[in-house]
Amino acid sequence: MKQKKILTIIVFILFFIVFVLAYLLFQKYVIKSNFERDILPFANKNDKTVFEVNKITLFSNCDAKNKTGSASNFTLENLYQYTDMAIFINNSSTEEKTLENTFKKVSINNIQYTTPPEVGQPKLYFKGFHQFAKSDLVPENEIQDSLDFTITAENEANLDTPTLYNNLANPITLSYVNQNIKSDYTITDTSTPITYDGSLLKRCNVDLASIACKLSFDIYITNNLDEEFKTNVFITIPLETPEKSIYNGNLNVTQNTNFMFYRYQ
Repeated sequence: MKQKKILTIIVFILFFIVFVLAYLLFQKYVIKSNFERDILPFANKNDKTVFEVNKITLFSNCDAKNKTGSASNFTLENLYQYTDMAIFINNSSTEEKTLENTFKKVSINNIQYTTPPEVGQPKLYFKGFHQFAKSDLVPENEIQDSLDFTITAENEANLDTPTLYNNLANPITLSYVNQNIKSDYTITDTSTPITYDGSLLKRCNVDLASIACKLSFDIYITNNLDEEFKTNVFITIPLETPEKSIYNGNLNVTQNTNFMFYRYQ
């Protein structure tokens, strides 16, 4: 009788082990199947790169508005630092333009200040192509939540509005503006003329570390096959390089990038 109980226990333990192993194998099969179901279609859609951001040109400068002055002092209102950016979207294909590699829709959203400045009020604006590297502030160009571009194939287009040629001929132009770094700031040393550029930051005792900023945003593209693509762009606002600082006036930096768009629909 005792041997029979021991045998029963052994059989039960073996059955339990077999059950656990079978369950684990089944779970592995389910995970593998789910992976193939979810990942393989995505991989098949992205077996080649159709669009990528391969270059970004950044121009950083500074200005102030509502300036008042006298023989003995200058008072600055809204000292702001701005960085204009030209984002070049490239078709990595060497083939001629097709329905696959041309624009139907382009938009920007999900703007994030991943490392916001310690002082000031950062905002992102659309910047007219012909206003690039100019300090003009256009309040109505502020991007609130998202920005939709008009896509055109016309020979002449108004590039001072959010407009892109469907053949990728012109870059996306935006402007990062950090306003009110200093307000009602009076400069009493009038022996040296004031230059309204990055040297103002130094003259107003603005530490560059306090206005350093990193931001990101998503760019969405729909091509003329109605395929949908997305990439996330990261920008570090340039304030100095090994050779130069914005304190010296302005800063012009061109970055080679590799932000590839992935197709999700």
